[in-house]
Amino acid sequence: MKYFILILSFILSIIFPPSTFSNDELISKLQSGGNIVFIRHALAPGSGDPDNIDLNDCKTQRNLNEIGIEQSKRIGDFFKINNIPIYRVLSSEWCRCKDTAKHAFNNYNTFSALNSFYDEKFYKYKKSQLKDLRKYINEWNGTKNLILVTHYVVISEMLNIGVSSGEIIVTNKNYNIIGSIDTY
Repeated sequence: MKYFILILSFILSIIFPPSTFSNDELISKLQSGGNIVFIRHALAPGSGDPDNIDLNDCKTQRNLNEIGIEQSKRIGDFFKINNIPIYRVLSSEWCRCKDTAKHAFNNYNTFSALNSFYDEKFYKYKKSQLKDLRKYINEWNGTKNLILVTHYVVISEMLNIGVSSGEIIVTNKNYNIIGSIDTY
């Protein structure tokens, strides 16, 4: 099974190469700092979470698989290789986001405003989370890049776009999209 996953990952990288990685203009913008960088968690097969989800117990959640872990490491490598300055890495409290942040950047803090509200159980927090996230971004005035590791629904609400697992979306403080990087 492990070899199958590695072969599949290799084939997918040939079919869908991370061509945006060569986007010198976007890399230059990231090197200049002051950007908001939204990252959807790396590959965690499935959708939603089990009914018994407990944010303090990763066994009750949908988690990264081996491809997702490798994808997370590629995200971190992209930032390291290109000497992209990072102010802070904030992650949703979901394990798949924390694991993406951990494998990519090592150091991160959780921020509940980045949590998923996909499932009905968490939807009631959507409005207050988005308000808190916008407030945090509006008050942030860093010269390095702010990294936000979160979920499809959060990025979709904030930027009005869909994103794939592990995709990096770079914006300014006004949520204008500067570019994206597909890491799959």
